[in-house]
Amino acid sequence: MNDTPEKPTAAEKAPAKRTTPKAPAKKTAARKTAAKKAPATKAATKAVAKKTTAKAAAEKAPAKKAPARKPESRTAVVRRARRINRELAELYPYAHPELDFTNSFELLVATVLSAQTTDMRVNQTTPRLFAVAPTPEDMAALPPEELEELIRPTGFFRAKTKSLLGLSAALRDRFGGEVPGRLEDLVTLPGVGRKTANVVLGNAFGVPGITVDTHFGRLARRFGWTTQEDAEKVEADVAAIFPKSEWTMLSHRVVFHGRRVCHSRKPACGACPIAPLCPSYGEGETDPEKARKLLKYELGGQPGQRLKPPADYPGQPAPPMAPPAAAS
Repeated sequence: MNDTPEKPTAAEKAPAKRTTPKAPAKKTAARKTAAKKAPATKAATKAVAKKTTAKAAAEKAPAKKAPARKPESRTAVVRRARRINRELAELYPYAHPELDFTNSFELLVATVLSAQTTDMRVNQTTPRLFAVAPTPEDMAALPPEELEELIRPTGFFRAKTKSLLGLSAALRDRFGGEVPGRLEDLVTLPGVGRKTANVVLGNAFGVPGITVDTHFGRLARRFGWTTQEDAEKVEADVAAIFPKSEWTMLSHRVVFHGRRVCHSRKPACGACPIAPLCPSYGEGETDPEKARKLLKYELGGQPGQRLKPPADYPGQPAPPMAPPAAAS
């Protein structure tokens, strides 16, 4: 027998590797790795949570208001106001009184009728009225019920009838059937205030006047020409800015712009040519396409307010009133 020990085979050597006991070491290492990573993960989670909270708070917080405009000097206000007037003159070279009339009496009556209604409605109503009562004497002689029926489409027809009968009688009895050309005389007539008097003086007699209707007052405040609500105070503030020679045409231009672009509820800011000069820009629609859809009358491709507009008027004349339906 050979007493030399045999070399162990590969199979016999395998147990010596002791591979199984190494598993716990790997598990321990994994735990250590996880332990090292844990603080970082926790910190990241806190950071994300903090960022999310901050974002939510920012979304809930009210939007910051635009910084207030610096107050203008008196000189700056006047310069900007007069530049707006020049821009409006270029935009509306055809600006005119939007009531149809052929003489001072017709203009006076039409202006009284225009309260609380549109000039278009007045223009559609007065042809029938003046066909029946073309003079103060004729109108003063009308029975109240007949006059009420003639002016009914303009609204508030009972109060307006009282005013028209009163002013017609006053013109007949105190002014020889003629409309006076002085402010102090006009305001003594029933239903006639400074606004109506200035309309008549400026457009029938060529006497400069500022007509403060709802449109003019609104724009004068938006333009920063005044902060007043009372019509006479608005008139005084604006009169101090512009030369007297501009008063009548300024009134037409501002009213035109108020009716066509700078509306009461939703001004068409994005389609307004004088937007760069307006301190109130942004009160209305600023998107150009949407703003253009808000334009009215000739700027919006629609009829104007006069049945008989001036020759240079670029839009369509207003349609006449439909004849009253026949009694069945």
